[in-house]
Amino acid sequence: MSWITILEALYIIILIIVCLRIILDTRSTTKSLAYLIFAIFVPFAGIIFYFLFGINYRTRIMYSKKLIENDVLSERLNKHIYQYSKKTLDESNPSVQSNKELASMLLKETLSPLTANNSVKILVNGENKFPEVIRALKEARNHIHMEYYIYEDDEIGRKIEQVLIEKAKEGIDVRFIYDDFGSRSIRRTLARRLNENGIKAFPFLRIYFIALANRINYRNHRKIIVIDGQTAFVGGINVDDRYINKENNKKTYWRDTHLRIDGPGVQYLQYLFLCDWNFCASSKLHPDIQFFPPENNLQTRDNKVVQIAASGPDSGAPAILFSILQAISLATNEILITTPYLIPGESLVDALIIASLGGVSVKLLVPGNSDSLLVNAAARSYYGDLLKRGVEIYQYTKGFVHAKTMVTDGKIAMVGTANMDSRSFDLNFEVNAIVYDSGIAGELREIFYEDIKNAEKIDEKAWGSRPLYKQFFEKTAKLVSPLL
Repeated sequence: MSWITILEALYIIILIIVCLRIILDTRSTTKSLAYLIFAIFVPFAGIIFYFLFGINYRTRIMYSKKLIENDVLSERLNKHIYQYSKKTLDESNPSVQSNKELASMLLKETLSPLTANNSVKILVNGENKFPEVIRALKEARNHIHMEYYIYEDDEIGRKIEQVLIEKAKEGIDVRFIYDDFGSRSIRRTLARRLNENGIKAFPFLRIYFIALANRINYRNHRKIIVIDGQTAFVGGINVDDRYINKENNKKTYWRDTHLRIDGPGVQYLQYLFLCDWNFCASSKLHPDIQFFPPENNLQTRDNKVVQIAASGPDSGAPAILFSILQAISLATNEILITTPYLIPGESLVDALIIASLGGVSVKLLVPGNSDSLLVNAAARSYYGDLLKRGVEIYQYTKGFVHAKTMVTDGKIAMVGTANMDSRSFDLNFEVNAIVYDSGIAGELREIFYEDIKNAEKIDEKAWGSRPLYKQFFEKTAKLVSPLL
């Protein structure tokens, strides 16, 4: 028997083992088929790709979110959260009442409380977000907690760095989590300077050369700031100069959306930060009054109802996807979605089509051109089916739209970090804020309609008559879309 025959037999055995693992370990049937096809028809590379990118860590629960070890105390807290949320639900505005199934689902699945008495402010683009952030940081009196997917050592990054250093010198506890992949450029520069100046800065899921590839999928894509347990910022805007649009600047116009929240809605964001901190830092934090001040101590100026949807490889189910599907199913009049990456998968496509066929006006705002040719092609492969069923799709032409927002019926508004793709729903740590309020939803609705003034509406007939080579490339990209 020749060495070639032995190697061929060994390869077949390995391929069979890998295929069995894909079938047993991959939750999505579509994704399983994609990995199987890739492994079988692309020798060696397909197997390597699966082991680098395809291992499902959700089944392994990457870390425990249990902050309170005392089971009796934990049970008492859970009971309080249910009672508080039920009271909020019973006493809330029509926006909550018409979406009570959404609020109840998140409460049951993630124990995310439905909170009243919040102030909420929409921040459009970096030029509006960062001055607000810097003012709030300067007002910190006890602690500052920050975690970002991308933090750059550029002009705005250094401005915030100086504020953090100043607050640390005042005795304020400053803790900073940066994703070791998204913020890889600051590992030896800005992150080191922060640590040297009394700020506790840690990378999330540290990347080593050997482990580089199989950890790219499980990144912390959240953008969270929590100040004194009562003010928070969350949304799509990273700390990066490109998010700031200056007059007479020839660089690409960057369109994004963020929220400032003051009040009890901050506390679940604080909880997420503490969980992430305890996973990646050398010291552990425990919930106490400085992190979770009593509601009557919180300085609120309004009565907005807020709930947080969060999910990742540490959660038992894709709660963000569930929240989006639930909101779509509850809509009776209008659905407005802005996303930079639309690779929705069958469940989301079906939900949008069902809503449209049921008489709901469904409008999607997406980039005219994505920053990835393959992702752009995969996204466009879904447009035809949506357009045929009456979904309106607008391609943003002013620049690059990076906002991740949804408005339904002018009653609820979602703003967060999650794109409409499997990477956000299954592979990365994400967070969305849901505001049950017609005022905030109405404001975000107006912003959406201003944005589509700088967009081109796709014509269904023209789209269907595009050259066949374009359609073929897009259909081919769709085959691997579950892996993107």
